[in-house]
Amino acid sequence: MQRVSSGDEASIGELYDRFGALIYKSCRQVLHSAAEAEDASQEVFVRLWRTADRFDPHRAKLVTWVMLITRRHLIDRLRKQTVRAERLGVDEFGVKVEERSKGVSGPAESQEERAKLAYRLRDLPDLQRAVIERAYLQGFSLREIATQLDTPLGTVKSALSRGLAKLRERAIGDRNAGNA
Repeated sequence: MQRVSSGDEASIGELYDRFGALIYKSCRQVLHSAAEAEDASQEVFVRLWRTADRFDPHRAKLVTWVMLITRRHLIDRLRKQTVRAERLGVDEFGVKVEERSKGVSGPAESQEERAKLAYRLRDLPDLQRAVIERAYLQGFSLREIATQLDTPLGTVKSALSRGLAKLRERAIGDRNAGNA
């Protein structure tokens, strides 16, 4: 990282070779498309290059620091997307918000999809629902959620994983039921 901070191009290439796949995989798990994940990965490397002088090998391993930077970048990106969606009049489920003042409502399909998603979330156990809402809809980190809920970090991670799996299963089940 000292060589990276001094602008050594070969060291930046080494950093990319060593962590590029890991960073991309992390970005792809969080973001909707491969293109978004590629952009985010590139942005993470820019952050690593800009903050290379802050790395302290006595405080953390390099992989830990790289993943911390990646995670922080993804959280920032998700928060920006949420703010952008609010400005565009889209709710947390990606559905256009009704223009109540004008008395115009959105299409019935959108309202139906939103109701299905809200139902799926409500149907989850309390901890899973709380973790998903806070992580994906409010942009909190898992560590922040663990602190807020006074729950061990491992339990929060498990709740997120199980909750997302249940949501996927229900969405697939709903699609299959609609095709039958």
